[in-house]
Amino acid sequence: MNPLKNPTLQFSLLAALSLGILGYACSRSANMLPLVEGIQISYTESQEDFANPERGFYRYSETYTGNFSPLDSATLSTYRTPQQTSTANYAVVSTLVFRYYILDNFRDSPISQATLDALENDMDAVRSAGVKIIPRFVYTVTANSGNCPEGFICPPYGDASKSVIINHIHQLAPFFQQNADVIACVQLGFIGTWGEQYYTDYFGDPSGNGGQQYKLMDSNWQDRIDVLAALLETVPDDRMVQVRYPQFKQRYVYGVQAPVDAAPLNESEAFTGTDKARIGLHNDCFLSGPNDIGTYEDYGNSSTPRNSNATVVNALRSYMKEEGKFVVIGGETCSDDYSPQNDCEPAGRAKQEFADMGYSYLNAHYNNAVNNDWQDGGCMDDIKKNLGYRFVLQQATLPNQAFRGVEAAIQLQLVNRGYASPFNARPVELILRNLSSNSIHRIPLDTDIRWWAPGETIVNTTVRIPTDIPGGDYALLLNMPDAYESLADDPRYSIRLANQDLWEESTGYNKLNHQMSIQ
Repeated sequence: MNPLKNPTLQFSLLAALSLGILGYACSRSANMLPLVEGIQISYTESQEDFANPERGFYRYSETYTGNFSPLDSATLSTYRTPQQTSTANYAVVSTLVFRYYILDNFRDSPISQATLDALENDMDAVRSAGVKIIPRFVYTVTANSGNCPEGFICPPYGDASKSVIINHIHQLAPFFQQNADVIACVQLGFIGTWGEQYYTDYFGDPSGNGGQQYKLMDSNWQDRIDVLAALLETVPDDRMVQVRYPQFKQRYVYGVQAPVDAAPLNESEAFTGTDKARIGLHNDCFLSGPNDIGTYEDYGNSSTPRNSNATVVNALRSYMKEEGKFVVIGGETCSDDYSPQNDCEPAGRAKQEFADMGYSYLNAHYNNAVNNDWQDGGCMDDIKKNLGYRFVLQQATLPNQAFRGVEAAIQLQLVNRGYASPFNARPVELILRNLSSNSIHRIPLDTDIRWWAPGETIVNTTVRIPTDIPGGDYALLLNMPDAYESLADDPRYSIRLANQDLWEESTGYNKLNHQMSIQ
């Protein structure tokens, strides 16, 4: 559903002449496409792979706070140009950096001020480089082998208690709030090895290594819910927080007894800033098995067993598919044992799975046994271009002439070739640039870009020409800048249309190839 429900006011010059009223407008039903007067312009689609904010393949980074290795702005900035990562047979352009902050020296103590300062310096480097970060705070990323049921990873795992975690989250409040401009989204982390909420010393060990019966108890769920609640409260309302398993979100929203067929987010709830609307998902074993190695699994509770039968898998897959329309979905591949299903079509279903689940990003570094197959199989170019959004402007209907203080109607016909819509809000602006003085006038368009879902979108709206704008001829451009004032004028954070010869790299504007006279 396209939620552009505001009635459209259309300025009609013919009606104005016949009635002798210059500002006459007629309103249209929200369900009708208004007749937009002016000139219709067609645009040519581009097949180029280029950088766009908050989408695509991310670059991986990690640091131990016990031996802090800072991010380097010069290195980060090179990610915006095509690079081939280690063991990869493909190159990517990246505007996202995943960052593990491994709190290895703070498992039982507060985070030091020196470390908090180092985090701020990292964000300065991210901002300077024109990229954004996906942070995950954890206590261990090491699998210690030993004499336990799973063998390759045995307790103690090395994470921290709930009280320590919640205190750390409170300490990190300034970090999240002061740097939300360059944080694309936040991953929950904290609980368990790799922060994946599975192998943990304090929150229930469903692996069975700790003697528990391969499931989570009610108290385990409640402890996890408490940590997620603390993080959601700390992270600014306009940023989403991702959890590892769909069932975690269900039990946060509906309680520890929630079934696997609990209702997903719906259109009326989406993008409202509530906890339910802000919890996204990261699948770190994309297409790695029938249930993506525990992603689509019922981990039980005190009164029900763990279960991963087909009914459970299908219910949780359907849940995540619906959630992906409105929240940020990303992750990584982790095993090539699920071939040919994780290969390119027609033998596999990689592209269809990305589209079904609404993926915005993926790890460029891991697992390259899987990712390299997409290059060899011929679908990597499509995946690189279509992760997240990819907006193509097909046609626009724009006025040749407008009048100060009077509304003018415009229509934009776009198609989103990507797998998802943008998950963070941002303005959409019509730019009027005087052809003589180059002065700029910005007019916001009444549309929410987060609703520009895969497929077609038609933006019908009116813009009121400023009363103080000088008369003359103006070029029309489209601008989709970052919502934060700190980044709004930085073209590296503006969205580029996938069209030929429209992008202005120096400004971040997209030319509409049309001039308008203002009187």
